[in-house]
Order: sequence, then C-alpha cells, then structure tokens
Amino acid sequence: HVQLVESGGGLVAPGGSRRLSCAASGLTFSSYKWAWFRQAPGKEREYVAAISRAGGVTYYTDSVKGRFTISKDNAKNTVYLEMNSLKPEDTAVYYCNAVPPGAARTPLFNDAWGQGTQVTVSS
Repeated sequence: HVQLVESGGGLVAPGGSRRLSCAASGLTFSSYKWAWFRQAPGKEREYVAAISRAGGVTYYTDSVKGRFTISKDNAKNTVYLEMNSLKPEDTAVYYCNAVPPGAARTPLFNDAWGQGTQVTVSS
C-alpha cells in the first residue's frame, strides 16, 4: 500500500529557510507527477507546488513563487520543497501527494495522506 512520510518541518524565524522531504513507498515513484499541499489552521488545504513526472515542469502558487523550489529524486523516491524567505503566512502543515498529469490538482492517493510536517514561521 502507498505510504507518504513528510519531514523537515519546525520553527523558523521570518526570512529563514527550511527544506521539506516526502518519502513515498508502495508505488512506482517516477511514474507520477508530485505536489506539495499545505493546510493552515481554519483553512482549506492549498495546492502549493508541483513537479512533472519527468521533472522538467514545475508549478507554484502565486504566493510562493520565487521563494519555494520543488524537486525530486527518483532514486530515493523522495520529493522536496525548499522554502526560502519564509513568512508568517507560510505557517501550516505541509503534505505531499501524487496528482494527475496536466492541470488537475486532485490528489491521487486521498486515503494515504501522511501525517504532514508542521512549519511554523514566527519570531
């Protein structure tokens, strides 16, 4: 069965950086497009960034463009989110999941969400 395990979160000061990791198992990692989502308290889950199956195409929601970078390592079955110039509004639990190719954002493994990793941006 599919397992998604996020890590790398923590408390970081505004303007700081953090690198998140998501290790996937139980599937052929390289066959999927991957995305990061986040959910802040009292808000709906938000689609933050995505990387194509081949890795050559990335997407970022407007609020993180120029600050976040998504990447993946097929050999390690891991997708990363490098976050720089963090702001208090980036505070959320971050999750990864596979998504369909193209513009669709629906998570493919809706019954396999990991525990997420908490990122708190605060002084």
